[in-house]
Amino acid sequence: MKRSSLLLTGSALLAALVAVSAHAQTAGRPAETKRPNAPNQQPAFAGQTRAPQPDRMPRITQEVVADDLPHLWAMEFLPDGRMLVTAKRGAMHIISEKGEAGPAIKGVPKVLSGGQGGLLDVALAPDYASSGLIFFSFSEERQGGNGTSVASARLVPDDNGGGRLENVNVIFRQMPSYDGNKHFGSRLVFGPSGELYVTVGERSDPEPRVQAQDLSSGLGKVFRIDMNGKALPDNPFVDQGGAQPEIWSLGHRNLQSATLDGQGRLWTVEHGPRGGDELNRPEAGKNYGWPEVTYGIEYSGSPVGKGITATAETEQPVYYWDPVIAPSGMAWYDADAIPEWKGSFLIGGLVAQGVVVVHMDGDKVAHEERVPLQARIRDVKVGPDGAVYAVTEQRGGGGSAILRLTRT
Repeated sequence: MKRSSLLLTGSALLAALVAVSAHAQTAGRPAETKRPNAPNQQPAFAGQTRAPQPDRMPRITQEVVADDLPHLWAMEFLPDGRMLVTAKRGAMHIISEKGEAGPAIKGVPKVLSGGQGGLLDVALAPDYASSGLIFFSFSEERQGGNGTSVASARLVPDDNGGGRLENVNVIFRQMPSYDGNKHFGSRLVFGPSGELYVTVGERSDPEPRVQAQDLSSGLGKVFRIDMNGKALPDNPFVDQGGAQPEIWSLGHRNLQSATLDGQGRLWTVEHGPRGGDELNRPEAGKNYGWPEVTYGIEYSGSPVGKGITATAETEQPVYYWDPVIAPSGMAWYDADAIPEWKGSFLIGGLVAQGVVVVHMDGDKVAHEERVPLQARIRDVKVGPDGAVYAVTEQRGGGGSAILRLTRT
């Protein structure tokens, strides 16, 4: 993508070409310095939270490449370098290399846009170059409530910067439906063999959220399906009576971050309560605890359930945050343009208002650093040029911008 001369109108806090000094904080000390919400909770092992900042932190320059966009939720690079984006209210657009949004793509199905719902993630099929297939998740109104659904379609761009969707087909619905407007998830990630991971939420309210522990319910789960929406034959619960065969893992709260690592393995970050955002590597059939086991506390200040942070039957998070970063959007950095970040996860922070860089040592977190951008970050992608692209949003549903982060 070419650099744009666009400037943010009336917004000093997202001015283009602002150099961010990563050494505003001190190497070797945790990036998080605020008091935890649950100070009496202790990590299960060393390095599970508040990892030190690395010794080498690059200076990062941010540049606005697109502005005056609707409230975006996700972005994906097309093979020609343009971006396909989803707008929460229910539109898709193609962003040109000059940073201009084309007209709304025709044929997008009706979405339920309200609260945390709307048009959510989008992913290109592994064979997109030949098939033109895309997959997208959205909150769908149904009899008895609503829920997260996944659809496939063929994207046909036109000569005017827009296009249309053909053969739109809803391939999967999170069930049961629930009449609420929170915790829809959702991210879509294709695995190395063409399997599609779908992350969802547990709908937040006390009544439905306990179903995150119920294999007959699709709330609070990671699903693993084929491109027709069917359970894969080696899923962990396909032969268990009463269980939804599409389930890959259970006990999740609200999963809005997911990506593959350099080995092709799925990693996720889910929203915790007040404290307790979790980095996990979801494995087949494993239980990640929510709402019976968690770090953090209720928004009211009371314990979550019995206040338990560990049991023998549930998995510990690889890493957790208290206070929260409020994760949304995630990418694995394997490019060379920012060598200090190679082999790290990049996580968009809504509350952290920047990109959280998690440096890995095997399957453990070695270091954490923060790139402050003074904006809520809804999605993060690594571009074909090795730069990092971050989608901003405004609380309450204002417009978005797309930032390009490079090494100074």
